[in-house]
Formats: sequence, structure tokens, C-alpha cells
Amino acid sequence: MMEFSVIFVAIALFASASPAWAATVTGFAGADCSGSGESFGVGSDECFTLGCMSVKSFGYSGVPSQIQFYLSGGAHDSCTNGADLILGGGSGCGTAPDGFNFESVAVF
Repeated sequence: MMEFSVIFVAIALFASASPAWAATVTGFAGADCSGSGESFGVGSDECFTLGCMSVKSFGYSGVPSQIQFYLSGGAHDSCTNGADLILGGGSGCGTAPDGFNFESVAVF
């Protein structure tokens, strides 16, 4: 019984040390989160960037309170100079305006 208690406590401590919020964002080639997609884990208060790539839309889940979407190219790369779209926490999908793509997202 003592071994079970020690193992249980060790597992509980390990689980509590993991990030409280780890959102999943998925970049899609098409609008409204359609077409092929690739998923990535993003921590709270982090900027996730695709670097030299871009997507038409991002799907998301597990966002604590807010997600910000940044356009590709120029001054908005890597979550800078103001988001183009801001949505609330939880899950959803954000699509870039006509003629534009997203390059990065910030999770809060």
C-alpha cells in the first residue's frame, strides 16, 4: 500500500508541473479551416510563427482567454504591430481577409 501511495504522489506532482494551458493551433491552406492542415502546440503568453510560410486560416482549441492573428509579410510578422483579428478563448477558427494570409498567432 505504501508503494502505491508514493507512486500516486509522484504522478500527481509530475502532472501538476505540466503547463496549465497548452493550446493547439492548426494552420490550414483554405479559408474557414478547410483543406490540408498541420497542428502545433502553443503555450499561454506565447507567439507562434510559421516563419517564411503562411496559411489562410488557423483553427484553435484550448486557448485560455484570447488568441490574436497576425498577417503575413512586412510589419506584422512574428506577432508585431497589432493583430488583424482577435478572438476569445476556447476553440474556433480565424480566417485572414481576402488577399491576405496569416503568419503568426499569439495565445493568451
